[in-house]
Amino acid sequence: VQLQASGGGLVQAGGSLKISCAASGRMFLNNGMGWFRQAPGKTREFVAAIAWRGGVTLYADSVKGRFTISRDNAKSTSYLQMDSLKPEDTAVYYCAEARSSYGSMSLNDYNYWGQGTQVTVSS
Repeated sequence: VQLQASGGGLVQAGGSLKISCAASGRMFLNNGMGWFRQAPGKTREFVAAIAWRGGVTLYADSVKGRFTISRDNAKSTSYLQMDSLKPEDTAVYYCAEARSSYGSMSLNDYNYWGQGTQVTVSS
């Protein structure tokens, strides 16, 4: 499986951005998907995850109510809609495919990773 993240960029605080993760290589719809982020000098942290059917989602407390994860299995693509962005949201955002049908907050539960897309929020 290959994952290609895209859609990152520079946005002002309070603004919105939607990033995408396109999967290729084999069937996409059987696995949970997750988004993680890594800021300079910090460890990679969980942001959001979604189950294979999209009905079950998980969010980090820091983004709950501001970010929305979704997926379109017909397009083999997952999305992260980010609203009310803050400077502390600045990071490289990575998408990942879970080993199971459900997403997880643990990096160890993911076995395929995209290359990351930079999101920068200016104050």
